[in-house]
Amino acid sequence: MNVQELKRVYFIGIGGIGMSALARYFLQRGATVNGYDRYRTDLTAQIEQEGAGIHYTDDVALLDRETELVVYTPAVPANHHELTWYRDNGYPVYKRSDVLQWITETMYAITVAGTHGKTTISTMIAYILRETGYGCNAFLGGISVNYESNYWGSDTQVAVIEADEYDRSFLKLHPDLAVLTAMDPDHLDIYGTAAEMESAFIQYTQNIRPDGTLLVKHGLAHGSELKAAHTFTYSLQNDAAAVYASDIMQQAGGYVFNVHGPKSMIPSVLLPLGGMHNVENAVAAVAVAQLLDIDDGRIRQALAGFRGVKRRFEYVVSNERTVYIDDYAHHPEELAALIRSARQLFPGRKCVVAFQPHLFTRTRDLAEGFAHSLDLADEVILLEIYPAREEPIPGVTAQMIADRMSNPAHTVLSREGLLQYVRQARPELLITAGAGDIDKLVQPVREIMEHS
Repeated sequence: MNVQELKRVYFIGIGGIGMSALARYFLQRGATVNGYDRYRTDLTAQIEQEGAGIHYTDDVALLDRETELVVYTPAVPANHHELTWYRDNGYPVYKRSDVLQWITETMYAITVAGTHGKTTISTMIAYILRETGYGCNAFLGGISVNYESNYWGSDTQVAVIEADEYDRSFLKLHPDLAVLTAMDPDHLDIYGTAAEMESAFIQYTQNIRPDGTLLVKHGLAHGSELKAAHTFTYSLQNDAAAVYASDIMQQAGGYVFNVHGPKSMIPSVLLPLGGMHNVENAVAAVAVAQLLDIDDGRIRQALAGFRGVKRRFEYVVSNERTVYIDDYAHHPEELAALIRSARQLFPGRKCVVAFQPHLFTRTRDLAEGFAHSLDLADEVILLEIYPAREEPIPGVTAQMIADRMSNPAHTVLSREGLLQYVRQARPELLITAGAGDIDKLVQPVREIMEHS
């Protein structure tokens, strides 16, 4: 399908982070965009302001009967009334991943895949390309703080794409330059086993176009099978990798370090973000920029202005008395990296983590890992599981994680219970984490902590 000629597109689940990026693509091209979502959020409100027509009731009477294309997310239930109506009436109905494939298949495609790190790395890459004048079309899985958007366009026929492994969506992409960050077990409701998931990531690298390039995290399993015409490994600071950082120093809540890139060493790179994992993310982004022959000085200058991604080690409150960090972490490895980084940056402060598990299946499959990661905090508050697209599973609750923790300083609280805790405890280092609706508590928590 020639998406560039479409004049009218309808989205079912338009408020999803990947769906909204596609909606913004069509809006920017002058198409009429309408859609449905379950809830009105800050993101859907922004898209409405940009010109989209959105309603929040699954009602066939409200859908767009003149649309040329219907795009849906796999998170939408199969019995959704609008989705069923469009299918029964012969409309072209496609998944988000199909449309993303069509848009980018004629571009030079830079894709970032992996069970964590992909949102930050893809946003860093797209930001560097934009700020250095190289240009790109960015389809991101998070909101860039610099631009307050998860999409931007360019006349340059280059696309930076966050490649989502959920529902095997990323296997529809055929990158020229692919990044692979991690293959930790996740989405086992889709893949069944960790081995099956790893097989999908192997196939992702096999989809790289002839004469293409792979940048892969040093030390990943199946290393000999993860390859392309040109392959480079990257690491935080392991000099056995082709690309790595050295002489890392903390500076004002961020870091200064050297990047030993695939083409040259860039000294004294400033990253104004917290989290050692973000140093590693920056190493990967800098490597991609070098592989595109962007000038080292321009890369360094751009990265110094990078303000991060919303809900990725985001400083909500930071002053002498208290620090409040909000993060999207929803996997044990992400949680561990988040907590370790916060403790390293703010030693001596009591670290309190409020975590909302995301999905019953993920909680069931990874409860031991969550408990082990949360034990790194001084005190833990668990909210009940955010179900998203899932029905409850008997016996699977936040208490399942709590029961496996060795740190006795933990409790399961309601949302109001968490706010009451913050009012009373006035924590000196607080982290809220999770991929559900815990983000709706960020502003109330901020107000309590700022006025304490």
